[in-house]
Parts: sequence; C-alpha cells; structure tokens
Amino acid sequence: MSWVAVVAFGLVGAGALLALVRLARGPSLLDRVVAGDAMLVITAGGLGVHVALSRDASAVPVLVVVSLLGYIGAIAVVRYVGGMVLDRPSGDDPAGEERP
Repeated sequence: MSWVAVVAFGLVGAGALLALVRLARGPSLLDRVVAGDAMLVITAGGLGVHVALSRDASAVPVLVVVSLLGYIGAIAVVRYVGGMVLDRPSGDDPAGEERP
C-alpha cells in the first residue's frame, strides 16, 4: 500500500472519528443530524478513495446508493424539523416579539 493510500484512509478515518464524537455528544437534534450526514459523506468519500486507488469500478453503485441515502435522509429530517417549527403556537415567538 502506498503512502498516498495510508494518508487518504487516515484522514477519512480521523474525520469519521470526529463525526462519531459529535454524533454521540451533540447537544441538540440538529447537531446529531449534521454529524450523521457527515458520516454518510465520509463513507462516500472513503468509497471514492477506494475506487480511485484500486481502479475497480464495482463499488460505484454502492457509492451512488450511499449518496442518495444521505440526500434523502437530510431532506426527511429538514421536513420533520420544519413541521415542528410550523406547528408551534403563534404566541411562542423565540425572539420575544409579537408578529402581525
């Protein structure tokens, strides 16, 4: 294994470790969602590094599925959180100001 592969996979692993820490310690739901999305992006990046270094395109369909899973998951969470904000009573303005 070349030093380029070692460095690339080391950086991918370090990013995954940091995202996993944020996923475990995130103070809010959105922090955990962003960390989960980052884990999927790092997984896709790791698969991309593997495809590029091995010059074997058999993992490209898996890369596409992981990318679509990350996109659809992020959209689903945004719709869920957006629905929670829209269902809030009108008197609970976080800025403390009354809206017309």
